[in-house]
Amino acid sequence: MSYKVIVDSCGELTDEMKESGCFETASLSMEVGGTRIIDDASFDQADFLRRVAECAESPKSSCPSPEVYMEKYVCEAEHVYAVTLSAELSGSYNSAVLGKNLYIEEYGEKEIHVFNSRSASIGETLIALKIQECEEAGMTFEQVVDTVERYIAGQNTYFVLENLDTLRKNGRLTGIKSLVAGALNIKPVMGSTPEGMIRQLGQARGIKRALAKMIDHIVEDVQESGEKILAISHCNCRERAQEVEKQLLEKMKVKASFIIDTAGISSMYANDGGIIVVV
Repeated sequence: MSYKVIVDSCGELTDEMKESGCFETASLSMEVGGTRIIDDASFDQADFLRRVAECAESPKSSCPSPEVYMEKYVCEAEHVYAVTLSAELSGSYNSAVLGKNLYIEEYGEKEIHVFNSRSASIGETLIALKIQECEEAGMTFEQVVDTVERYIAGQNTYFVLENLDTLRKNGRLTGIKSLVAGALNIKPVMGSTPEGMIRQLGQARGIKRALAKMIDHIVEDVQESGEKILAISHCNCRERAQEVEKQLLEKMKVKASFIIDTAGISSMYANDGGIIVVV
């Protein structure tokens, strides 16, 4: 069976994924200081981070419209999947579902499934790769959906950022009350809830200690790591990401690991120096 995987642009595609022909991006957009920036292949991270640093207002994002998703569902592939940002953090999931409904109204029934990643960034990447693995194994559409939904339920997302200003100002830290002022150089260790909301796991003074604490959480939490892929995305700090990968691989066995730079939306929320780990 032929298949297509649409990933909203918060999920980074590796070079291999881009070359495979099986994956396509649904671009979100950002606004910084009155300038609209599309999160696509033209995204310039260095320029974006400069604009954010120079702008007094927090950047904002917009998800793809239902019509954009509907148009991407129009293809020759028999099985179509969409992977979106957590529905608790973005309207992208609802937009993708509405796009499916629009497609059915216009063209009739088709095997389309929208996955709520309950994660972001590299978490979406791993889900898209899991879909590919299942399709290449010859699973039916229903088997792929069931297998990937179980995979999502067992996924673990963690992150440490230099600052949480964009997440806070855009209302993504709802219910988190214990964040300490940045002047004290306290860095929270964050993770996702099973529902896909953000939670605070701990905190430490300084980025190195916070990353060490995040690593400890990962090693303690992740079950059957030898069957999983370790994925790390970073915003303009590859050496930091490589050190996190090195320390994790010294403490746990995984099936594979890779590092990728954040694209637009992930760069907006992670800010310069942010690290996201999913396993």
